[in-house]
Amino acid sequence: MFYNSINPVLAQFGPFEIRYYGIIYALGFLLAYFMIPKLAQLRKIQLTKEDTSGLLIYLILGTVIGARVFYILFYNLDYYLGNPADMLALWHGGLSFHGGFIGAAFASWLFCRKTKIHFYDLADITVIPLALGLFLGRIGNFLNGELVGRPTNLPWCVKFKDYEGCRHPSQLYESMKNLLIFSVLWGVRKKPFPRGTLFWLFAIMYSTLRFFIEFFRMPDEQLGFIFGLTMGQWLNIAMLAVGIFFLARIFQGKPSVGETIN
Repeated sequence: MFYNSINPVLAQFGPFEIRYYGIIYALGFLLAYFMIPKLAQLRKIQLTKEDTSGLLIYLILGTVIGARVFYILFYNLDYYLGNPADMLALWHGGLSFHGGFIGAAFASWLFCRKTKIHFYDLADITVIPLALGLFLGRIGNFLNGELVGRPTNLPWCVKFKDYEGCRHPSQLYESMKNLLIFSVLWGVRKKPFPRGTLFWLFAIMYSTLRFFIEFFRMPDEQLGFIFGLTMGQWLNIAMLAVGIFFLARIFQGKPSVGETIN
């Protein structure tokens, strides 16, 4: 058993705190800033440093807005309808990966329309640093002692502050899952796949692996289980179905989303 007594605050200056979580996410975006131009060059995509900076701004805004909207709609709608002022209180937590993914994809589409870059060309390379950033982000969740796992007696269980019993370190399971996804995408980045393959491959791998890891993670307290599954699992099922549908269209040679909307 490991007792998670890690202080998530690295330094504090009056009311301002520097948290490991924030540093980790900043590192994720920094890695994306350096990785995306290299991957774009590899795939012969015309993307300047200024374009990369602009893309990251689009992605940050799209991710945060999408993640917040999805959380409100799918995880705690009743609460926010009764407390609409809290909808903007991001510092209280409440973000959904699936919403962030859709928001980032939509923001990328807007960016592609502006820069005349094919959506799938950009999507195929951005999911690679995304997977790496998610790997780091889940470590941040572990340091924060949040999104904890279900109770267990396994030797590697973790005792989290303010939670009863010893629990699965589900944050680390998810972190390793994201590292695996990154490794696969990195390994096939040079393969001459059709446009959109890596993007939908990410969606399929993420949703499949996350679905099974959810069996070790505590469901959201306000929702519990929905027909025996967590809300995250239902969203993963939807994500997997969409991913398989569009990946099949790509390999059948049918018009892609990028070709249709650009």
